Amino acid sequence: MAEQSFKNNVVVLTGASVGIGREMALQLAAQGAKLVLAARNQVQLEELAEACRQRGGEVLVVPTDVSDQEQAKHLIEQAVAAYGRIDTLINNAGVSMWTYFEEVEDPNLMGEIMQVNYMGSVYCTYYALPYLKESKGRLVAISSLAGKNGVPTRSGYAASKHAMVGFFDTLRIELEGTGVSVSTIYPGFVLTEIRKRAYTGDGEPLGYEPVQEKGAMTAEECARLILPAVARRKRELIMTPRGKVGQWIKLIAPGLVDRIARNAIEKGR
Repeated sequence: MAEQSFKNNVVVLTGASVGIGREMALQLAAQGAKLVLAARNQVQLEELAEACRQRGGEVLVVPTDVSDQEQAKHLIEQAVAAYGRIDTLINNAGVSMWTYFEEVEDPNLMGEIMQVNYMGSVYCTYYALPYLKESKGRLVAISSLAGKNGVPTRSGYAASKHAMVGFFDTLRIELEGTGVSVSTIYPGFVLTEIRKRAYTGDGEPLGYEPVQEKGAMTAEECARLILPAVARRKRELIMTPRGKVGQWIKLIAPGLVDRIARNAIEKGR
């Protein structure tokens, strides 16, 4: 990818304050993007914005809870008011869970996860789409391998990511000929804060990292793989060899994929 693929590109990025989102923001800034950074934590957003400006990016901070439709609408309105257009929307905001379904004390927890991961993407996409059609822009969904396969302890998370995949796959077909590309990204295990903040059975955050660092991808590396795929308007990106092989195995031995998923969670990798 050319180092300036996103130069002067107006990028709205949700879930920007930590993890993969933060790394994407920093790398986009280094390319000279015009960033609109959204997340719930304003302090973290402001700190990130300063780091992005030091790397050459132009930045607008819009604290946003994407699960709230009016806040999502406000985010897009602020982006257009500031820059006059939207070239790329990266739906990255998300929450996770780390508990078996039978241990969930209130099933409404599943709805909370769906509201952020799925409906948050729907809301932002709904309000951004007219502007993306004007710019023939890029629409991006940061899903997960859990959006391809069920994963133990992640029932609500996997459901929300499957919903995202179905939604964006459908949009890709509907938007054919408009110039708007739809890219769906499938990270594997990435070292981010999302699992520490993942819901447990009582709805409280897990508070620790259950994944072994060895073999897990860093957020910096993950972002470095995502952005070239987005720049090329790639249909989808499965980010790990295990993920790619798993899709083929699933066609002929789905039970084996189930066992692999179970073992991965039990071993924390």
